[in-house]
Amino acid sequence: MGCQFTKSHLAVIMMSSIQIYKTTSSVYGTDTYGKHIPGVSYSIGDFGEKIIEEIFEISSSIKDLTDEDILRDTSNHLRTIFQRLDHLIALKIYDEPAQAILCDSVFNLAFGAIARFRSLYTAKLEIEHAHSILESRDPWEMLTNFNYISNYLKLARTEFQGAGLKRGDSVVFLGSGPLPLTLMVLCHWYGLKGTGIEMEPDRAELSRKVLEKLGLSGQIEIINGNHLTLPLETRSELIMIAAQAEPKEEIFDYLAKVLPVGTKLSYRIYEKGLRKLLDTFYLFELPGQFKEYLRVQPEPPVNNTVVFVTK
Repeated sequence: MGCQFTKSHLAVIMMSSIQIYKTTSSVYGTDTYGKHIPGVSYSIGDFGEKIIEEIFEISSSIKDLTDEDILRDTSNHLRTIFQRLDHLIALKIYDEPAQAILCDSVFNLAFGAIARFRSLYTAKLEIEHAHSILESRDPWEMLTNFNYISNYLKLARTEFQGAGLKRGDSVVFLGSGPLPLTLMVLCHWYGLKGTGIEMEPDRAELSRKVLEKLGLSGQIEIINGNHLTLPLETRSELIMIAAQAEPKEEIFDYLAKVLPVGTKLSYRIYEKGLRKLLDTFYLFELPGQFKEYLRVQPEPPVNNTVVFVTK
């Protein structure tokens, strides 16, 4: 891709494109804390350099953390970092200057640290809210009060419409997590039946308890497994691949071999502007057995592009 930008060259590219930047509220964390994120304030003169510095600073602050450090953190420190990252990826920026950053090898380690942190901290938030639902006298009210429910309402609608689903259809979600919100929305509000596949046993069990609390156990089954669990014996009209499901290349190479012809899939990626910091899958070419037929770009508060393919 001709990725040969130095840090100073990156700054020049971004500074020359300054008119395309506009700070926005945090996308994934919209209204979570109700105020501007501290430490992320850019003036016109130093905007390009500040973005680059912010990426390095966030990466440096999280790169040595273990999984347990992130998942069990009770301080405001990591929450603030998560907010700062939210604000950074939500900046309105064209793909060319964003790609200039992403192409430079000095950012490779930063990408890995940031993507890992984002995935783990998102899981942490979902685990916490799952427990809140279990402890609530009104679990449905607690579910709909989840700060990020609007994201999943939009994503679920996109996947329902994009796959041409109808009431009574069955779907599979690979990487359903501790709080399988997409399946909850699709099954409760759209009348589908769902199966979630979750690799972590503790998260799979927690999600089963939440589904039971919400009265959705009859519509949604959770399997402890991974992509090697597919294909299932029961028919499904759509297999959805979570943004956090990894490793993507291995997953799709395997699915290309084992899924029957005609299978419909959707997967979520981060591909617009600085959202690419969260996912390098946009660089991966799908196996030739899959044919893309629809790509839906994100609209706030959603970060993910949803891609639909058939085998």
